[in-house]
Amino acid sequence: MLPALWPGDVVEIVNCPPEDVRPGEIVLAFREGRFFLHRCVARCEPSGFLLRGDSMPGSDPPFPDEAMLGRLVHDAKADAMAFGVTWFAVKCSRALGLLLCHCGLARRLALKLYHRRKASAGEFRNRELAADIRSAELEASLETL
Repeated sequence: MLPALWPGDVVEIVNCPPEDVRPGEIVLAFREGRFFLHRCVARCEPSGFLLRGDSMPGSDPPFPDEAMLGRLVHDAKADAMAFGVTWFAVKCSRALGLLLCHCGLARRLALKLYHRRKASAGEFRNRELAADIRSAELEASLETL
């Protein structure tokens, strides 16, 4: 689902009937032992729906209504998109999705940079946590004196 969702993003999914899902919403579906968190493209009659990842060249084969588990209701980036998204931002996001779809090198580079950024942020948080633990241990040892 790049660029809308990245590995490690946390989302909230709520159960809903397939009839309530509108095209463009991100849904969670299950088929053949795999979960799919893709955007709903369209309803298929009599009972089914088409999904497509943002950086995928085409739609997945139709899913039956029973495969839908729910839709995305909360994601920090989706919230930002809901308030004040410009037409230009939507087009840029779609263009980036197409680039990541058709250019493996761009996709690998984007994921590598993303993971490097996440790792450095985690390392910074771990240093802060270690400092907090050391200061708590120091305070505890001073109290025992």
